[in-house]
Amino acid sequence: MNSTPSIRVEMQGGLAVVSLAQPARGNPFDGDFGRDFKQVFSDLWNETGLRAVLLRADGANFSFGGDLKSFHPVRANLAPLVRQWTADLHMGLQRAWQLPVPIVVAVQGFAMGGGVALLAGCDVVIAGESARFGSAFAKLGFSCDSGSSATLTARMGPARARRFVLLAEVLSSQEALQSGLADRVDADDKLQDEAKALAEELAHGPTVAYAEIKRLFLRAGAARFESQLEDEALTLARVSATADAQEGIAAMVERRKPVFRGA
Repeated sequence: MNSTPSIRVEMQGGLAVVSLAQPARGNPFDGDFGRDFKQVFSDLWNETGLRAVLLRADGANFSFGGDLKSFHPVRANLAPLVRQWTADLHMGLQRAWQLPVPIVVAVQGFAMGGGVALLAGCDVVIAGESARFGSAFAKLGFSCDSGSSATLTARMGPARARRFVLLAEVLSSQEALQSGLADRVDADDKLQDEAKALAEELAHGPTVAYAEIKRLFLRAGAARFESQLEDEALTLARVSATADAQEGIAAMVERRKPVFRGA
C-alpha cells in the first residue's frame, strides 16, 4: 500500500492508518490532495485483509479545508479549477465513505470546511478536548462542498446543519458532541491512542456485519447523497465566479474584513 505526497498510509495487520501529512500547511484540500485522496482510497478497496481504517492527521490541526493561498492568485478564473479539483476529491470521498469497513477518525485542533465534511462522513468521530469544528464557506462568499450538505445533515439534522454552515459557526468539541457531529471527546493527550484502540477493536469485530450495516445506512440516503455531491461541485464552481467569492478570498489572505455586494 503506497503513500502519496500529502497522505501517509501504514498497514498494521488489518488496520490501515491513514494520516493527512502536510502539517506545516494545515493539511489543506487542493488539487494534489484530491488526487492523492482518490488514489489512496481506491487502493484500499484492493487491500486484501483490510478490516478497519483509522483516519488521522499530523500536526496541531486536522485540516483547515480549502487552501485559500492557492485560490488567491487564480481567483478571477476559479470556476474551472473548482470543477477539476472536485472531480477527484468527490470521487475519493465516495470511495472512502462507501469502503466496506469501519472508519474511525481522530480530530485535533481545527477541522474546517472540507475537513469537517470529510470527518462527518466517517463512521466514528473522536475529538480531542480542544478540537474546533468550523464551516467558513459562507464567510468567504462560497457555497459548501465536499459532501457537507449530505454528511452534516445526516449527523446533525437539516436545521442544525444549515445553521452551522449558513452562520459559519465554529463549535467546541463539546458542542460538536451535543450536535451529533462528534461521537466522543477524549483528552488531547490520549486522543490518538484512544482512537487507535477503538479502530483496532473494530478491526477484530464482525467485519461482514459492519459492512452490511454501513451499506444499509448509505443506501437509505444514497439517491440524495450521490446527486448532492455533483450539485455541490457545480454550485461551488458557479458561486466561485462571483465578485463576492473573489473578495472573500482576497480579504482572508490580506487579513481584512470582506466587503460583499451580493454579486
